[in-house]
Amino acid sequence: MTIELNDLLLVVLYLSLIVLVIVFIVLGIKLIKTLKKVDSLVDEVNDKMDKLDSTFNLIDTTSTIATSISSKLLSIISSILNVFTKEKKGTDTDE
Repeated sequence: MTIELNDLLLVVLYLSLIVLVIVFIVLGIKLIKTLKKVDSLVDEVNDKMDKLDSTFNLIDTTSTIATSISSKLLSIISSILNVFTKEKKGTDTDE
């Protein structure tokens, strides 16, 4: 009962292939679990980004309204000052 070298190499090759397939299956399962965790993390980040986006839109709208109001106030104050300065200049030229 002698074992030939070819048969021994074939058994070693089959065993190594079986181990390699098992390792790839385990790595695939771990990769799927990791991808599920990453997917949930990305979803949480997207939710927080949406909340921040709405906050930034609110701040942008508020600043636009504040700029518009201040611009109108400055325009009114400027026109009032122009009316007073024109009257003073007009009285100086009459005298």
